[in-house]
Amino acid sequence: MNNKIKCVIAAGGVAALLATGTLQAQEKAKSLDELLNFVKSGRTAEARENGKREAEFKQAKNQQAALLGKAKETRKAEEARSVTLEKTFEDNDVEVDAKKKQLKERLGSLSELFGHLTSSAGDLRSTVESSYTSLQFKDRDQFLDDLVEKMSGSDKLPSIEEIERLWFELQREATETGRIVKFTAPVSKPNGEQTEEEVVRVGTFNVISSSGKYLTMGDDYSLAELGRQPGGNYVRMAANLAGASEGLTRFGVDPTGPSGGSFLAALIDSPTLVERWRQGGIVGYIITAVGVFAVLLAIWRFIVLASVGSKVNSQLKSDKANKNNPLGRVLAVQEDNRNMDAETLELKLNEAVLKETPALESSLTLLKIIAAVAPLLGLLGTVTGMIITFQAITIFGAGDPKAMAGGISSALVTTVLGLCVAIPTVLLHTLVSGRSKRIVHILDEQAAGIIARQNEGRG
Repeated sequence: MNNKIKCVIAAGGVAALLATGTLQAQEKAKSLDELLNFVKSGRTAEARENGKREAEFKQAKNQQAALLGKAKETRKAEEARSVTLEKTFEDNDVEVDAKKKQLKERLGSLSELFGHLTSSAGDLRSTVESSYTSLQFKDRDQFLDDLVEKMSGSDKLPSIEEIERLWFELQREATETGRIVKFTAPVSKPNGEQTEEEVVRVGTFNVISSSGKYLTMGDDYSLAELGRQPGGNYVRMAANLAGASEGLTRFGVDPTGPSGGSFLAALIDSPTLVERWRQGGIVGYIITAVGVFAVLLAIWRFIVLASVGSKVNSQLKSDKANKNNPLGRVLAVQEDNRNMDAETLELKLNEAVLKETPALESSLTLLKIIAAVAPLLGLLGTVTGMIITFQAITIFGAGDPKAMAGGISSALVTTVLGLCVAIPTVLLHTLVSGRSKRIVHILDEQAAGIIARQNEGRG
């Protein structure tokens, strides 16, 4: 049905073309004969063109047939080649298995030796990556990498020279662990400046600069000065070691070395006394101010009482009353009232002693109050800090025990400050109070002696 439709459409197209050509010929032809000639010549040209097209179609068909035959021949050749390759692969697979079996038989106990060598080379490679000795012996990295790669394969075996070199590197690493060596290397400062200076390597544990600063090693074997150095005497001991040429020198060694550095990090992260004091916050500052005031007050009162006690001792050695000290003023009452009866004189003397007592016991009550209030202020700071810590735990959770412990530690600083103020204040109060009571006791003793002599004279 489709072919019929296509034929009808083609016939219609030809008729249309003929009609069009006829119309054009009618426009140009002057007679029917001339028009007939035009139609004949048009048919002849169309037949010639159709023949040309048929020849081209036949030639293309012949070419396609030739290509198809060539493709079939190529496919047949490739199929034959595939069969040959499969057979070759199977033969090679059998030969490889035989060679592996032969290699295993010839190696014998050497396979276990090479396994140990591979393990030792890998362990040494991982060790030297983080070892301070690599600052001096950088050429061994490439050797170990090549050796591990070579021994990981199954087609190559290490040479005697490589085995001896591996033993040498193991022995050298063990030897360098117990040596202290000086050498020159670039060092980066905390401000970014890089200088070439002499450094000291303490085994495989630490590296210090010539100024006694602890250094750390980067991934590219570069040295950098720690931004924060450990406190205490560690820096001073490091400086002594850097300047020593022989003999024994004390030094703080971090046994974890560059692989961990946990001990050195703990020392560095440990806050100093000033930093701990600052953790106390406003309450800590108040406790410190109260403590300083208490110490200054106690020192001032101790100096005053020491001066008064010196004058009182001088008065004890003198027969004449001197009014520049409490005892002299008490004795002056007796000198001014020699003819007074014993009862009245006793009252006068007691009155004089009572007048001198407040001045001698001045500020003792304030010191006692400070000694009692300081621990309470410390407790206040601790409670406040704990409230803040638990509020932070409520908001952020307790997933970080280190942060929680740090908050509790900071809260307890005020308690420590309160006790540090209260204990010395109690001791200073006791010392100052003892001085004051000693002078008051002398005044009471001398007043009682005057009354006793007055009564004896009358008796």
